Amino acid sequence: MITYSTENVKMPAIRKRETTAWIRRVAATYNKKVGEVGYLFCDDEHILQVNREYLGHDYYTDIITFDYCEDDVLNGDLVISLDTVRSNAELFHKPYEEELHRVIIHGILHLCGINDKGPGEREQMEAAENKALSLL
Repeated sequence: MITYSTENVKMPAIRKRETTAWIRRVAATYNKKVGEVGYLFCDDEHILQVNREYLGHDYYTDIITFDYCEDDVLNGDLVISLDTVRSNAELFHKPYEEELHRVIIHGILHLCGINDKGPGEREQMEAAENKALSLL
């Protein structure tokens, strides 16, 4: 089950059923099933608080992924700052909706085992994001 909730922001204009079906399709390409995945859309101040409290990081980010996966079942909580998504869309000259979908699937890709911090991993993540966006 995939849930969508908010903290300090309005729910973004996403089609929940279509988005959920898309997330399941992407997970299936990695031979994964979707278990319990919760999205929390929030503002910059809330994600900064989460980043400080749970990760000890003192900076803003677009997404934080908490991974509770078991075997081939994806379980996790994904916290997304809509403020940072909007800023990044402007920075990268992308439509807001596209950047939002990129971040939504970015967290799922992390749950599928794709990382983006080590050498060459960012490029692999970007390729996986682009492939996933093509399935939308």
